[in-house]
Amino acid sequence: MHELVLILDFGSQYTQLIARRIREEQVYCRIERSGLSAAEIKQMDAKALVLSGGPNSIFEDGAPQVDPEIFDLGIPILGVCYGLQILAKHFQGNVVPGETREYGPMGIQFPQTNPLFEGVSEGSQVWMSHGDHVETIPPDFNIIARSSGELIAAVVHQSEPFYGVQFHPEVNHTVQGQTIISNFLFKIADFNRDWTSSSFIEDAITEIRATVGDRKVLLGLSGGVDSSVLAFLMHEAIGDNCIPVFINNGLLRANETEEVKSLFEASHIKIYQHDYTDAFLSELAGVSEPEKKRKIIGRVFIESFEEVALQFTDIDFLAQGTLYPDVIESGAITGHAVTIKSHHNVGGLPEKMSLKVIEPFKELFKDEVRAVGRVLNVPVKIIGRHPFPGPGLAVRCLGEVSAERLEVLKAADQIFIDTLYETGWYDKIWQAFTVLLPLKTVGVMGDKRTYENVLAIRAVHSLDGMTADWVRIPFEIIADVSSKIVNSVNGVNRVVYDVTSKPPGTIEWE
Repeated sequence: MHELVLILDFGSQYTQLIARRIREEQVYCRIERSGLSAAEIKQMDAKALVLSGGPNSIFEDGAPQVDPEIFDLGIPILGVCYGLQILAKHFQGNVVPGETREYGPMGIQFPQTNPLFEGVSEGSQVWMSHGDHVETIPPDFNIIARSSGELIAAVVHQSEPFYGVQFHPEVNHTVQGQTIISNFLFKIADFNRDWTSSSFIEDAITEIRATVGDRKVLLGLSGGVDSSVLAFLMHEAIGDNCIPVFINNGLLRANETEEVKSLFEASHIKIYQHDYTDAFLSELAGVSEPEKKRKIIGRVFIESFEEVALQFTDIDFLAQGTLYPDVIESGAITGHAVTIKSHHNVGGLPEKMSLKVIEPFKELFKDEVRAVGRVLNVPVKIIGRHPFPGPGLAVRCLGEVSAERLEVLKAADQIFIDTLYETGWYDKIWQAFTVLLPLKTVGVMGDKRTYENVLAIRAVHSLDGMTADWVRIPFEIIADVSSKIVNSVNGVNRVVYDVTSKPPGTIEWE
């Protein structure tokens, strides 16, 4: 068992970032609902707690609270923003509504030394995002940091390992935030660095073998990073009892089927390919609503695998490359989560299935899966691939999905990706793709008036897909891509570049 940090989620947009920062220190953590009882926390054997920020005012009716008995567990607690106010209120401090909202970068000063800020510079920039604030600290607490606005920025209990910070150490705008998180984990909570790719692989293989025994597992192979690394892990665990099935749903990138086949043949892992293009496209015909598309794809995805499973004997399981952000964004963890979008392998599963689902990566982030892949010697060509959504090009073909519109999108996407490879930009970008819009614009081509489709190109930097920033690709490259697409892809006469970060936008358009 790995040492565990539990993050109690009060609904902050940054909660997932806290988890990422803790994982970067090779410490295992999980996000749980804020109302988790002290008894449940004790049963999970958590070694420390983090109380996340949140959008609520502590004074609102129905504002989320914690089980007060968590403060009797005898484990270190770090309250972040709203979490600090929970801490202060519980111990009889005075929290007041903010007359002015403190939002953005601030410097902090330290009236006394404390292990939480060891190695953090005086005046270091932190990121504030709060309305309410602690006006008077509780008895038995000390102030260990103030903001440049003279507000209380951090407190500590005089005898218990209870800390609270009014800022967000997990965001990049807090310059030495990782140092603060590291100090809490190692100088205060006394964690060991026992969460590594190798330890994950050992644990996963043990669990897979115990769950599966001598039975067979179908694996949904898309050719992307997650399912491909999962195929290598499952092969390591149960050999040929893992049957990787590659379903061509008609929603794949150009030449995807051939590329996937050659990559796995080179690694001596046998895959089974099946073409269900007609089944998917017929079900999607006339459907333009994004969530409905995802639900249809999820259903047909499972139906396809169940049909394929009939060709084999003794198959009881379906392995999927579901990741932690998939689970989080589908609202499947905390009571305060909002479902951003359904994922085909999370929210699209039918209630009755003949196959039990195995999801070894459901608590991993994307970069952690890549690290696992490197230990398993997965080819670099696979590990370095940009993420590709489970529903495929259906969520990049806005509006109605048809074979004709998909061909336009595939051709344009290949031009964009090939150009990024040729210019050396592909490996500098976390994810890049094109989006076919459900609208047309007037153009002039060859002295003739045209009325054709608009195509968007998108490229983002990210660590795990939870937040992202658009990439400043040189204009000459964008111009080259635009020219190639308009001149060689029939049906497109205008190309636009998406300069929206996440938040407020999502990476995919649907």
